[in-house]
Amino acid sequence: MKKTLLTGTALICLAAPALAEGTLNIYAWSDSIAPELIEKFSAETGATVNYDGFNSNEDALTKLQAGASGYDIVTPSQHFVKIMIDEGLLEDIDAKDLDAYAAVDDRWKGQWWDPENDYSIPMAYGTAGFAVNRDLYDGPVDSWGVYFEPTEALQGKIASLSYPDEVVGAAQLYLGVEFCTEDKSEMKKVYDLLMAQKPYVAAYSSDNIENRLGSGEVAAHFWWDGNVLRTRDAGANLEYAMPKEGLVGWLDSYVVPKGAANVDMAKKFIEFMSTEENATIQYNYYAHSAPVKIDEASAKYTPENAPELFPTVPVEFSKACSPAAQDLVTKVWTDLLQ
Repeated sequence: MKKTLLTGTALICLAAPALAEGTLNIYAWSDSIAPELIEKFSAETGATVNYDGFNSNEDALTKLQAGASGYDIVTPSQHFVKIMIDEGLLEDIDAKDLDAYAAVDDRWKGQWWDPENDYSIPMAYGTAGFAVNRDLYDGPVDSWGVYFEPTEALQGKIASLSYPDEVVGAAQLYLGVEFCTEDKSEMKKVYDLLMAQKPYVAAYSSDNIENRLGSGEVAAHFWWDGNVLRTRDAGANLEYAMPKEGLVGWLDSYVVPKGAANVDMAKKFIEFMSTEENATIQYNYYAHSAPVKIDEASAKYTPENAPELFPTVPVEFSKACSPAAQDLVTKVWTDLLQ
């Protein structure tokens, strides 16, 4: 989130854990790091960089929970950073002592997911919402009701992500249900809404969204702000909705898995990506908002040409829920898709 399929041919997929001193193994959101920066880092350090992509926080968490992942850097969202810290899955890299920390916007320091700034340095932030293909749908997009309770114009022509992380949060925003509620009756409202929507959902998929929506296979899709922007820039007639109930916020960070083989190289990469010059290149490539200082004069995206990145509605960030609350989310989604 955020998050398109890996297309950079310059990136090498991770085949097996590498132990060489000059090797860095990255597990990040697919196609989220500018290929030119990976090439530049390799040229400057002599390191071999292997990149493996994921398409959901759940996949990243599962990989780390399995142990011995072979990765040196992972880029989970804020609530999953908290989960990974609590489960002892991350290295304490004294993030606040890195030069990169000085580049972080103050509003992202000391946040609840890493209050002492020991484990993470922010990479990018943005929102999750829904987009429509304006070649197929010319109606309003000012409410989540357009997506969750579609009129005939969108019935059978909408698609969702395949994971509950932000979809359930959006449904909660629409219904006025608190994030991380442990109230079964409140989550029953969410379940009922999603079940009523299900007959009109053409696909539950987190893959190939740019083609599914951009080509007109579907008219509306749950997606992330920057991905909509990039697909629109590529020529698709898309609009990212600004629902009055609000958008779901996310912030992805660089973290180092427990037992990583090359912690020092991971820190070098985090420092490298957080310099003003490189953070600007990354912003212009990834098309998601930068939580570190960038060169505004060289920034490609502005409120005028990238409204997706500058929301005009409230944004509520996903939270790390209690086990009881998370179990309710999981049950809603499992029962929905069975």
